[in-house]
Amino acid sequence: MQGLILAAGMGKRLKGLTKDNTKCMVQVNGVSLIDRMLHQLDRLGLSRIVIVIGYEGKKLVEYIQALDISTYICYVENPIYDKTNNIYSLALAKNYLIEEDTLLLESDLIFEDSVLETLLEDKRETLALVDKYENWMDGTVIRIDDNDNILDFIPGKKFVFEDIPDYYKTVNIYKFSKHFSEFHYVPFLDAYSKALGNNEYYEQVLRVITMLDEPEIKAKRLEGQLWYEIDDIQDLDIAASMFAPDDDRKVELIRQRYGGYWRYPKMLDFCYLVNPFFPPQRLMDEVKANFEVLFTQYPSGMKVNSLLASKNFGVCQENIIVGNGAAELIKSLMSRLHGKTGMIRPTFEEYPNRYKEEEGVIFIPENDDFSYKASDLTAFFDGREIENLILINPDNPSGNYIPKADLLILAAWTKERGINLVVDESFVDFSDECSRATLIEQEILDQNPHLYVVKSISKSYGVPGLRLGVLASGNRAAISWMKKDVAIWNINSFAEFYTQIEEKYKKDYILSLNRLREERRSLEQMLGSLPGIRVIPSQANYIMVEITNGMASGELTKRLLIGHHIFVKDLSDKVKKEGRQFLRIAVRDAADNHKLIEALQKELQ
Repeated sequence: MQGLILAAGMGKRLKGLTKDNTKCMVQVNGVSLIDRMLHQLDRLGLSRIVIVIGYEGKKLVEYIQALDISTYICYVENPIYDKTNNIYSLALAKNYLIEEDTLLLESDLIFEDSVLETLLEDKRETLALVDKYENWMDGTVIRIDDNDNILDFIPGKKFVFEDIPDYYKTVNIYKFSKHFSEFHYVPFLDAYSKALGNNEYYEQVLRVITMLDEPEIKAKRLEGQLWYEIDDIQDLDIAASMFAPDDDRKVELIRQRYGGYWRYPKMLDFCYLVNPFFPPQRLMDEVKANFEVLFTQYPSGMKVNSLLASKNFGVCQENIIVGNGAAELIKSLMSRLHGKTGMIRPTFEEYPNRYKEEEGVIFIPENDDFSYKASDLTAFFDGREIENLILINPDNPSGNYIPKADLLILAAWTKERGINLVVDESFVDFSDECSRATLIEQEILDQNPHLYVVKSISKSYGVPGLRLGVLASGNRAAISWMKKDVAIWNINSFAEFYTQIEEKYKKDYILSLNRLREERRSLEQMLGSLPGIRVIPSQANYIMVEITNGMASGELTKRLLIGHHIFVKDLSDKVKKEGRQFLRIAVRDAADNHKLIEALQKELQ
């Protein structure tokens, strides 16, 4: 068997990285794509490796010759690489195809060794390697039946989004038998090129072949093996984390992304916090029905969006501001607050990150569950000179919750002492008090002009991609100042439309909160039954747990991510308590929660 690599393309979408290099010479974690691929092929005992070169071909040959590759390498040059597509490159190598069995690869791929192994271990002679379609994929897709017969090759221009559940993506790695190449592929390749020219793709030939009664080629499905196609710098960035040189580095690179995990194959995100049961499909359909208008039209300015928020939360528009996520509002608010600031630790770090460390007065609960009451805060901060007090309720990561009645007592205490009180209630709807627990009520705001209430719509309502948050206060001058501080168009049309329609789905929202609380109780019970795990009671959509079997939280985080594609929040940097180890685990739906429990059972043994 031989290898055949198509490497003639220019890689224009990688911009400056391919100005003087071929696409396959671009590096991921210090190793070029072609270096990695050639060493993977070199271990297979192939008779030779044929490489079709074009753009910067001489430089690529010199580069490859300096690599320590034992397998014989020969080259085929495509002199008109800038005027042709890969069908022409493959046609130039057709004489090699008919000489022996071939592994055909495109040079812009990065993949685990197991990807090639699964292809070679399959006894079937001619196979197209495919993977279940995910939304990060691009290019040719196929449909297959239960017997791995390829029903159709579908190029990008004929992609039907409604058919995504039926699609598989071609990995652009194939195993061709000598017989298939000689009697099927090459004859059709010649005919197709003569009829339609050289500015086509070789997959089009396969599409024609699949229409035969006996096409010979079958689909070979991947089962979790990692691969990625490098087309642009975003792909490079993701590949760097997926194929990091060691597991610790991989975890760190993924953690540094702060989201966007839909780009990662099969990852279950138990780190970031959303409502998994909202929005309902009908709300999604309503947004989709207005997609084109929202995509092409400007959103309204701050005045209109404040009006929408006031309608949804039942307060005056002069008392509320809408933000591009709660984070934007936190930044603006914290730039306005000055002086000593009271804070509970551990907590959501966005607030402490916004003031000078020397201005912080920190309260740390002295118990195993990091629990505290309003009376604990008044006792601690009484006599300490603070101008501001910041409270996350329920707290993050502990899930500690102070009931609304006690919060109002705390509000009265801070008002009497001239202390600004900031309450972040991003998770309050998940508490047992539900939406009744909110402090965003006109009467409360009017009575407490020192009170600032922050709420992340993204977390409570399960729409983090919209980036929505609100801040309400009885201090209308402060709200007016913040509206001038942030951009006039600080939210997009999709976010505005969501605020316009979400009130129609209040019943669905209440049902989602009930489901979340049920799943939280179920997950707490399952976690509590695991040896080596201590559950800390929570009133949020996440659960903090202590690892009690001696394993480090970072090690367990790494094992879950590397071995199970499950990402949890390692609290080793946030919670420093006598070397003890903690994780924060988001509540997802029952199916995902059971996958987490199964993974933990394996790793905690």
